[in-house]
Amino acid sequence: MVWSVGEKGAYELLAELLEREKGIEALPRILRQRGGKPYFEDYGNLHFSLSHSGSLSLCTLGEAPVGADIELVRPRSKGLPRYALSDKEYGWYLEGGERWEDFYTLWTLKEARVKCTGEGIFGQAPRRISVPLLRSGEMALWEGFSFTALAGENWRGAVCLKNL
Repeated sequence: MVWSVGEKGAYELLAELLEREKGIEALPRILRQRGGKPYFEDYGNLHFSLSHSGSLSLCTLGEAPVGADIELVRPRSKGLPRYALSDKEYGWYLEGGERWEDFYTLWTLKEARVKCTGEGIFGQAPRRISVPLLRSGEMALWEGFSFTALAGENWRGAVCLKNL
């Protein structure tokens, strides 16, 4: 699995990754599965995921299902962490000083997981989406997936790969 983050459009990042990593010079035709997960029509063994927030985009590419999410860090409703996080995650968030950076790390891990599976975040309680407790830059194997937590000055992101 490879990933790229930058101040470019998500599809532009994807095209760059495809050329650099796979020698594919033009962005292949993209279709969507029933749940909305995108895939390449002519490259069934090549998986990708895209995300954007503000001017930033994140793209990941792999040979197994992948998911990616990026979010700009900004304060939200005070009740959001209690709503979105499991009891264990919420305890970790409180112990860390209730930092929005930590909330967004967990949130992007959750989003990356459901993008990887194709389930999507809507239609299920976010607190029921299980993810590892990671700090920025950490990696973990968790329930059949490989997770990586990413970070920049004002953003948090995550990528997820289904272990085959």
